[in-house]
Amino acid sequence: MSIEIRQITKLFGKQKALDEVSFSIKKGELAGFLGPNGAGKSTLMKIITCFLAPDEGEVAVNGQKVESKNLEIRKNIGYLPEHNPLYTDLYVKEFLEITAGFYKLKNTKQRVAEMVELTGLGEEQHKKIGSLSKGYRQRVGLAQALIHDPSVLILDEPTTGLDPNQLEEIRHLIREISREKTVMLSSHIMQEVEAVCNRVIIINRGKIVADGGINEIKAGKLNRNQVVIAEFSAPVKLDSLMAVEGVKSAVQNRNIWEIESNGGQDIRPAIFKFAVGNSLTLLTLHEKQQNLENVFHELTQKI
Repeated sequence: MSIEIRQITKLFGKQKALDEVSFSIKKGELAGFLGPNGAGKSTLMKIITCFLAPDEGEVAVNGQKVESKNLEIRKNIGYLPEHNPLYTDLYVKEFLEITAGFYKLKNTKQRVAEMVELTGLGEEQHKKIGSLSKGYRQRVGLAQALIHDPSVLILDEPTTGLDPNQLEEIRHLIREISREKTVMLSSHIMQEVEAVCNRVIIINRGKIVADGGINEIKAGKLNRNQVVIAEFSAPVKLDSLMAVEGVKSAVQNRNIWEIESNGGQDIRPAIFKFAVGNSLTLLTLHEKQQNLENVFHELTQKI
């Protein structure tokens, strides 16, 4: 595993920011980390990147325990904080050369040139950072996080405040980066995670409330009963559907039924069998897909 989070708990006074959080992210995964403001996203990211120490539990990156005194581990981690801290009076190229010097890179000029090319800063490299747009400042932050070629990249709200064009450019850049690196991307914007990630982890009040593929979570497989949409070739009585094994409830809208299971099992085979047994043709039979935003609200509004 590239990132392993094991039973992390973090307290700020009496407030528990993280409560026994555990999950792992495999090499090459692009995982979205969702949660409302104050859920613990930034706190966990600061622990992963050595800026905070947990009160309990531990984090490992590439098999090495993360500790503030372990400087070697930082060579494997790139970090773009939520409030991208940059020296605005420096020129882009100058800033990246200084950053490369912090990591004592031997091929500084070559590496800076590679980062300028990767992040699309060619026309901006001789400008002062303070004169750049928000989108280009985010590119500079990404170049800074990547310059030492880390295997793990932690991005905390990387697209906040960007216009639609800048947003798509940064999304494309993150997708390209994730082909070779493990990326953990934090956001409270569901559309952002859905656009770039293949896995989503949702945290609420310091606890993980969902973890899985985006389609799995939208289908409700991880935290809700399965909901199936079915349309039959002839009218069906509610009592008959309720007698089908595994059915918890059924609601009819014209000829279309929305059927909820009473457990984790897939009820589609039972509905198909019901249709065959009653000489009915199934015109529609599929799982109901929810908007990720709706799932997020449902999971994070629970007490």
